[in-house]
Amino acid sequence: MDIKHFDDGKKGKFYIEIEGTQEAEMTYTYAGLDKIIIDHTEVSEHFKGQGVGYKLIQASVDFMRANRIKVIPLCPFAAAVFKKNRDYIDRIA
Repeated sequence: MDIKHFDDGKKGKFYIEIEGTQEAEMTYTYAGLDKIIIDHTEVSEHFKGQGVGYKLIQASVDFMRANRIKVIPLCPFAAAVFKKNRDYIDRIA
């Protein structure tokens, strides 16, 4: 499963597209130069329960670490993942 990334400098998303259909996404908005706000995560019914949402979060953490960005996880799913996974604590703003 290939996770794609779109970022226009103001907002962005990590997403999975299969045969031209977006099946999962995690969207964010920049809050200054060094923070993003994760505001939404959604996974299609076909992929629920398969850890796809967690993979999107992991891709975002990799991006944030590479770019020295912190996160404000407002999306309930993302907030729960960041609270549960202590490996991500270095990214929380």
